[in-house]
Amino acid sequence: MADGGGPGLHAGSRAVSDMRPARARTDTPLRVGVVGAGFIGETHVAAWAAEGVQAVIHDVDAGRAAALADRHGARVAESLDELFGAVDVVDVCSPTHHHAGVAIAAARPGRHVNCEKPMARTLADAEAMLAAARDAGVRLFVAHVVRFFPEYVAARAAVLAGAIGEPAVLRLTRASFRPRQPAGHWFFDHAKSGGIVLDLMIHDLDYARWIAGDVVAVHCRSASLAQPDAGVDHAVAILTHRSGAISHVSASWGYAPPIFRTALEIAGSHGLIEQDSTTTAPVTPSLLAGAAGGGLTGIADTGLAGDPFRLELAEFAKAIRDGSEARIGAADGLEALRIALAADASARTGAVVRLTQAAG
Repeated sequence: MADGGGPGLHAGSRAVSDMRPARARTDTPLRVGVVGAGFIGETHVAAWAAEGVQAVIHDVDAGRAAALADRHGARVAESLDELFGAVDVVDVCSPTHHHAGVAIAAARPGRHVNCEKPMARTLADAEAMLAAARDAGVRLFVAHVVRFFPEYVAARAAVLAGAIGEPAVLRLTRASFRPRQPAGHWFFDHAKSGGIVLDLMIHDLDYARWIAGDVVAVHCRSASLAQPDAGVDHAVAILTHRSGAISHVSASWGYAPPIFRTALEIAGSHGLIEQDSTTTAPVTPSLLAGAAGGGLTGIADTGLAGDPFRLELAEFAKAIRDGSEARIGAADGLEALRIALAADASARTGAVVRLTQAAG
């Protein structure tokens, strides 16, 4: 969840274009500024500190920024201009509806940008972010951290290795309690946050596309639309992929604190991958008799370790330094947002939404 402070800056829409990557100097420490000192801002500041980077922090709540800086040995910038002048990379952890404004303002003076998901609140804003990064010659990353969770990485590696054949049906679950924010908080304003689909479900919408390819149609239902005063939400989306695969994605804010559970199931033409956080078992493909030798093929769990937020930010930093590609690019962030907005529109209208602009 994006949380923190930031100004309501905005820029108009531009078409998506390729960006020529700019490289940071490799002989000096990378300087990072974090905009937003809320939950996700603190998560990122802690991850940067674990990588040996003491961030510069800005938040509209100066006291909150100072408290976060004290906890992690960071320092505070009183304004965005001060922060931009002190760093090479701006890590945008402000509220969702401010992502585009902060990212565009950071790109203009040549700062690389890492933006927390969702990339923006609207497609026009996301496209403007891409255009600003391209025009400035800087890198733009979108922090879809599930691509860095070792169990999800291991499952995809098994799919790519052909362990279960061609992916056919995916079932992805992400379930928690309703975010504990005060009444009137921006997070509960759908126009600003996008609600459960843009905040929670988007993790698995992106992962489904990472596994099964581009999405061409979405059908979604959300419980909160039927009972808006219930104080909980549960959404289910069915994605049709261009490949012919189908994904069933569910997201829930209906559990009691502190429950947070995830599950994945990927059924292929000759096997199945399952993983559930309640069992914490390694990801294991169960193969049909005769497929890839038959029997069970366990994925070694030696790689199922590490802080995914730290892994994510370290990979982005490496890409900035050496010009390499990260496992998720800005265009991927745009497509995840496109799918999420289609799901949200479907939930509100009851209609199947077709994504005619899906990336090729």
